Amino acid sequence: MNRIDFSPYRRTMVGFDRLFDMIENQNRANTGDKYPPFNIERRGQDAYRITLAVAGFKPADIDITAQANLLVVKGNKPEESAEGEMLHVGIAQRGFERRFELADYVRVDGADLADGLLVIDLVREVPEAMKPKKVAIGGNGLTVIDGGESATAAA
Repeated sequence: MNRIDFSPYRRTMVGFDRLFDMIENQNRANTGDKYPPFNIERRGQDAYRITLAVAGFKPADIDITAQANLLVVKGNKPEESAEGEMLHVGIAQRGFERRFELADYVRVDGADLADGLLVIDLVREVPEAMKPKKVAIGGNGLTVIDGGESATAAA
């Protein structure tokens, strides 16, 4: 059994309980079905792309739900009667559900289905209030640190 013991870290790291719970739950969830296959790609510092192989599914057959820190992709294939007798069925026609845990401030930017691939673009947008700020000693304002450039914000 592949179980990681996070108890030494839980004792010394305050506020990371959610992270450890996510890792433990993901390990349990990954033991099941591997359908449909997918890729996760980093496209920039704050841009990501998830690509799922969903051959045979139409846009109407797929439901994408984004909520706080969770992206759920479901596919429900309606029953279609084949014209003739099927001798071999090798193309998966079953429904699926894939769940992706998202980091804080990651939102879905768009989705597209083409050539049997469902592409979901994600963007991380950190709110202005959460960005790191430099505090000037003896100054009367904060300077927001943003990719090497800075903008002054009144405090």
